[in-house]
Amino acid sequence: MDNKTIIFATGNMGKMREIRQILDGLPYDILSMKEAGLETDVDETGETFEENAILKARAIADKAKKKGIYCDAIVMADDSGFEVDHLGGRPGIYSARFMGTDTPYSIKNQKILEEMEGVPEEERTARFVAAIACVFPDGSCKVVRDTFEGLVAHEAKGIYGFGYDPIMYVPEKGCNSGELLPEEKNKISHRGKALMKVKELLENL
Repeated sequence: MDNKTIIFATGNMGKMREIRQILDGLPYDILSMKEAGLETDVDETGETFEENAILKARAIADKAKKKGIYCDAIVMADDSGFEVDHLGGRPGIYSARFMGTDTPYSIKNQKILEEMEGVPEEERTARFVAAIACVFPDGSCKVVRDTFEGLVAHEAKGIYGFGYDPIMYVPEKGCNSGELLPEEKNKISHRGKALMKVKELLENL
């Protein structure tokens, strides 16, 4: 039944793996927008992570209603990014578009490392931010947000995660985010903590 479906507005399979791991145990089928047949391009014109998450979730929910499918589903979207304090918060909400959407993250990461070369440890503070918007069948919307604090590393390390994970050093773990096993990272990551808030929200419906 559609009323036990969550559609997540992403085509990123790495992100979908994390989402399914963290929301495991909820009585919902969790589909990507591609799996639901609701792929669409959304102009991320918001000025905050929250605004962009809401734009994406509402766009998918509207498309579902127009197509007459998944009308009772909960539609979710996240907007997330990497903020580097020394770089004025860049790349921030433009993290996915930084240096172009088709540019490999290995090149994006290298560019940030080069910009941070010689910057002392105390000025290397950075964080991942995630905002998740949940649009319910009645049109109401709730948004949660969380962060994952760390430092810009001196070199890229790790084979886990995706995006900017290889270049964020996590002091409490003594390694880069890209070196953390998924189960370990999900407990402390921005998206992991935000998804736990979503899980609690759904459990209390």
